[in-house]
Amino acid sequence: MSSQHSQLACRGALLTLLRRLHFYIGLFVGPFIFVAALTGTLYVLTPQIENALYHEALHAEAYGPQKSLAQQIAAARKYIGEDASIYAVRPAPRPGDTTRVQFVDPALGASESRAIFISPSTLAVKGDMTVYGTSGVLPLRTWIDQFHRGLLLGDTGRLYSELAASWLWVAALGGVVLWLTSRPKRKLKVRRTPQTTARHWHITLGAFLLLGLMFFSATGLTWSQWAGGNIDKLRSELGWMTPQVNTTLTPQTGHQHHDPHAEHHAMMAGMVMPAAADESWDRALHAARAAGIESDKLEIRPSLAADKAWTVTEIDRAWPTHVDAVAVDPTNFTAIDRVRFADFPLIAKLTRWGVDAHMGVLFGLPNQLLLAAFGFGLCAMIVLGYRMWWLRRPAVSANNPVHTLSEAWFALPQALRAGSLFIAALLGYCLPVMGVSLLLFVAVDSARWWLRVFRKQVSP
Repeated sequence: MSSQHSQLACRGALLTLLRRLHFYIGLFVGPFIFVAALTGTLYVLTPQIENALYHEALHAEAYGPQKSLAQQIAAARKYIGEDASIYAVRPAPRPGDTTRVQFVDPALGASESRAIFISPSTLAVKGDMTVYGTSGVLPLRTWIDQFHRGLLLGDTGRLYSELAASWLWVAALGGVVLWLTSRPKRKLKVRRTPQTTARHWHITLGAFLLLGLMFFSATGLTWSQWAGGNIDKLRSELGWMTPQVNTTLTPQTGHQHHDPHAEHHAMMAGMVMPAAADESWDRALHAARAAGIESDKLEIRPSLAADKAWTVTEIDRAWPTHVDAVAVDPTNFTAIDRVRFADFPLIAKLTRWGVDAHMGVLFGLPNQLLLAAFGFGLCAMIVLGYRMWWLRRPAVSANNPVHTLSEAWFALPQALRAGSLFIAALLGYCLPVMGVSLLLFVAVDSARWWLRVFRKQVSP
C-alpha cells in the first residue's frame, strides 16, 4: 500500500511540475509564439497578393519570339549601368513572364540583390526592385519574412523566433500529457462557464494541431541561429547534408554539400563577380539543358572565381520537386558535374520537403491553406490560454498560496530530480536559447518561492 501511495505521490509531483512549466511557457513565451505564428501565416498567404501587387514587373505582353539571354542582359545593363556585376539570371519560365537579371548592390542587405525585370520579346524594362534569397521573394514578402524571423532587428531579433520554436514542442507535448492524465474516465456533465469553455477549446485545438505544432517547431529550429548551428553540425557529422554540385575546375571526385536554408543566409553585399560576356549566359543555359536540366524555373549563377564553374539550378520547389543542378565550365561550356534530387539521401530529401512545406510552396495553394489553418489555430489557442489564466487568476493578497516550479521540483524523489536536471542540461546544450530562458524561469520562480517562505516566517 505504501508503494502504491509513493507511486501516486511521484506521479502527482511530476504532473504538478509539468503543469507549472506549461503555465510558464504559455505566460512568458506565448506572446513570442503568437507573433511567429501570425507573421508566418501572413507570409504563406501573400504569394497571390504579391503577384497582383507586382504584376507589371512579373508579366510581359508576348509580341513575338523571345530574344536571346544575351540581348535581355544587355538591355538590363543598359538600364542599370555597364559596370554592374550580375549575381544571377532567372530566365522567363513561361511565355508572358519576365526575365530577372539580378545585380549585386553594395547598398543592400544580406541575401538581397537588385533585380531588373526584362520583357523577353520587347526587351523593355518592366520593373526594378530588390529581391531576397534563393526563393526570390519581392519587397512585400521580404518585409514579412524578416519580421517573422527577427522582428526587423537583425540577428538579435532572431532570438525571439528561436525562443518560440524551442519551447513550442514542449508546450504542445506537455499540454497533451496533462490532458490525457487529468481527463475523467467517465464523461461527466460539467457546468459551462467562461473558464471551462476556454479550456475546452484550448485543449481541442491543441489536440488537433499537435502534429503541425511539432512540425513547425522542428523546421523552425533548423533555421534558428544557435540551435540551427548545432543541427547543421550534427547533420554534417552524420553525412546528412544536402549534396551540391562541385564547382572546382580542377579534377576532383564527390559532391560538395549545401545548406537548404541558403535563402536565409548571407549573400555578401559588395562581392565582386568576375566579368562574363553576355553571350556566355546562353551557352551556359544550353549546356545545362543538354545535361538534363528540364525545369522551366531556373537560376544561372556565374562563378565567384576564375577556378570555379558556373551553376545552373532548378528552383521549382512545388510537387514534384525540381532542384537538380549542374556545374558548367565557363571555358568550354560543358557540364562537369550534376546533382539530381532523385539521388539525394532520404534525410536530405526530407529536409528539402520540410523547408518547402514550412514556407507554403511544396503543394501550392493546399499547402498555404493548411498552414494558415494551423497558424490561426495556434494564435487562437494562445489567446484562449491567456483567457483561462485571466479568469482563474487569484485575487491579490499576501495570504494567497503561491504554486511554484521550485516547489514542484523539490517534491520529486531524488532520482527524478537528478534525471530532470540531466534532461534540462542536455536540452540547454542542444537548444541554447531554451537553456538560457529556462534559467530565467527558474530565477523568477525561485524569487517567488523564497518570497512565499519569507511571508510564512513573518506571518503571525
